[in-house]
Order: sequence, then C-alpha cells, then structure tokens
Amino acid sequence: MTEEFERRYIRPIINASYPGTMAALNLTVLQVTGTGTSFLIRMFIALGSVTFLISAYSIFFYTIYPTRRRLWVITAISFLAGLTFSLFSVIAILIL
Repeated sequence: MTEEFERRYIRPIINASYPGTMAALNLTVLQVTGTGTSFLIRMFIALGSVTFLISAYSIFFYTIYPTRRRLWVITAISFLAGLTFSLFSVIAILIL
C-alpha cells in the first residue's frame, strides 16, 4: 500500500520539484537584480522562470499520466529552453 501511495501521490511532487527549484532560483535572481539591470537581462531571466514552471507542471502531469508522450516532449523542450535562457542571461550579465 505504501509503494502505491508513493507512486501515485508523492512521486509527481518530487519530480516536479526539480524544475520548480530552478524556476524559484531564476525568480530570486530576478528579484535581486531589480530594475537597475538592462531589460534584456531581466527578460531572459523571466523567460527562464516561465519555461521552468511549464516544465515543472508538465513533468508533474506526465508522472501521473505516463502514457501521454506529448507531456514528456513538452517537459524536455521547456526544460532545455529554461536552461538556454538562464545561460543567455548569465552571458548577458558578463557582457553588459
């Protein structure tokens, strides 16, 4: 019974917490940088946060419904997009 409970209710939350943590880190950086940084940097950080949140929701529902292949594709693409936006923001901070 405990394995079934963990698989159905706990595992989706654990899986969604990984990209959710990345989104929280991006939002923290966005808050710390404030309005003193350029619009481009703030936009990259915000887009990274949004794509990580999309990834977190997608992996949550994919864990519940593993037969939905589209959710896995959305998870992978949005997570990679979030990493790319985070990388672009770091490069923009170093350049600007």
